[in-house]
Amino acid sequence: MSLTLAELKRGQQGTIKDVSSIHIPLKLLEMGCLPGNSVELVQVAPFADPMYLNINGSHLAIRKETAVHIIIEVING
Repeated sequence: MSLTLAELKRGQQGTIKDVSSIHIPLKLLEMGCLPGNSVELVQVAPFADPMYLNINGSHLAIRKETAVHIIIEVING
């Protein structure tokens, strides 16, 4: 099932399928936010923004406005 990263629920895991690089900062791409990498939603801050993620062992916090441009395929949950 394909979703955007912004739709991921806490504890769910997935694989990044596509990244709209026009809307994604280069720094996120350099930190591993690339197609094929695994992603897990670890925590969501109050008011649901930002999201705390584990991407291939790296912990990142990204805003929902950025997460909607990352397409994932859910592995579990």
